[in-house]
Amino acid sequence: MKSVVSVFKENLVLVLAVVAASVSMLAVPPSASYAGYINVPVLAILFCLMVVIGGLRESGVFAAVLARLLLRLGTMRQLAAVLVFACFFVSMWVTNDVALLTFVPFSLMALPKVASEKQMALVIVLQTLAANLGSMCTPVGNPQNLYLYFYYAMDLSSFLLLLLPYTLVSFLLLALSLFRLPGTPIPISVRLAARRTRNLPVLAPSRQLWILGGMFFLSLLAVAHVLDYRLALAFVVVITALTRPQYFRYADYRLLGTFVAFFILVGNLSQLSGFRDLLTGYLDGHEFLMALLASQVISNVPAAVLLSGFTDDAAALLLGTDIGGLGTLVASMASLISYGMYVRACPRQQAGYLKLFTQLNLAYLLVLVLIAWLCHQLGV
Repeated sequence: MKSVVSVFKENLVLVLAVVAASVSMLAVPPSASYAGYINVPVLAILFCLMVVIGGLRESGVFAAVLARLLLRLGTMRQLAAVLVFACFFVSMWVTNDVALLTFVPFSLMALPKVASEKQMALVIVLQTLAANLGSMCTPVGNPQNLYLYFYYAMDLSSFLLLLLPYTLVSFLLLALSLFRLPGTPIPISVRLAARRTRNLPVLAPSRQLWILGGMFFLSLLAVAHVLDYRLALAFVVVITALTRPQYFRYADYRLLGTFVAFFILVGNLSQLSGFRDLLTGYLDGHEFLMALLASQVISNVPAAVLLSGFTDDAAALLLGTDIGGLGTLVASMASLISYGMYVRACPRQQAGYLKLFTQLNLAYLLVLVLIAWLCHQLGV
């Protein structure tokens, strides 16, 4: 059995959120008003996306597409580019953590025969950056985007246009970073092994893929405010229960519970006039900076939920938490996924990975902060 300490470490953010929410209840006792704290549309759509994306990942769609791409590559840099940009573009639709869970294992399988452990570390750090940067482009790319998109009732076109410059700059930075890797040819033996069809992932039946695709499409319609979120939720729950109830295990109930705890905490804090005035005073005119700094300590999802209750500047808070996902290892919880997988595969490179991760994250962070400053100065 797991020790209490290990369980605490694995659920640290959830435990801290529950403790903080419980303490806040001492100042604001539970009442019917608590129901108004909970942002139900966000929780419903996030649940739908988790279930559907988990099913798509299990079906082998992502793995099969990437495997077939790998068969057409000739150099190590091309291999790295596919692995990195797969995370970048896929994370826009299936969240940053799912993109990393899908493609980092491919790196750990494909790279040892063509790259050193240090080169592997660079590829996986770039994959992590790609997932965190690509996911900021769309409302469904990461949890804080989805939350802020619904909390502030943002317009989809305005949301996409706001993030577009940062997405383009991020793409360019990733492309330039790939030149740190050698363009050495992939050995013939490795390419021949990849061509053995029995090593390619097996897809689920086409009927199940159509069902998953339909549920994903309905979830996106709910995000775009075209379909009522309750209809999307009902469809996903009923169809999943009838066809593949095991997909329910893919929902991250810890993250959903963390959201609920933070909703209660923020709701209670907003009822305390002294705290509300203090935080609002600090935030006024400094939303971007406060969101960026808070993300470095408590990660960008809790930072978005906490600060949203005290400012109306949706754009600054969105940019601050998205760009704030870079920097420290905990700035985006998705970064811990790739870190854990790499360290398990290459335990001797833990310190080197952390050093490289921090250097590149800070470099990217500074560039994007500069872009944000320029956009602000130009009124873009």
